[in-house]
Amino acid sequence: MNTPEWLKPGLYGAMIGAVFVGVVGFTWGGWVTGGTSNDRAMAMSRDTVVASMVPVCLDMARSDPARADKMATIRAASTYQRRDALMEAGWATMPGTDAPDRDIAQGCLAELDL
Repeated sequence: MNTPEWLKPGLYGAMIGAVFVGVVGFTWGGWVTGGTSNDRAMAMSRDTVVASMVPVCLDMARSDPARADKMATIRAASTYQRRDALMEAGWATMPGTDAPDRDIAQGCLAELDL
């Protein structure tokens, strides 16, 4: 197919403009790919679930008859081992689950008065 000579500058301009719009959109416009938006949505939902389970952890901690001993164990642990001590106390194991959750333990630890 023979394209008219007067059409070529318009086609080149449209191609360069499309590339420019794409670069500007993804760089400064806030555009993201589907994978990135899915990753962000999963992270936000995980954060929301953890935030909603921290009060359950705190309630389990308040109602535990061995609270004083477990709190002493958590306080005695070094700063980077306190989350594991809280998980061993059983407060980060949500009802209906078998294993403690590290993120819930971290959130609960931040809310406890240590």
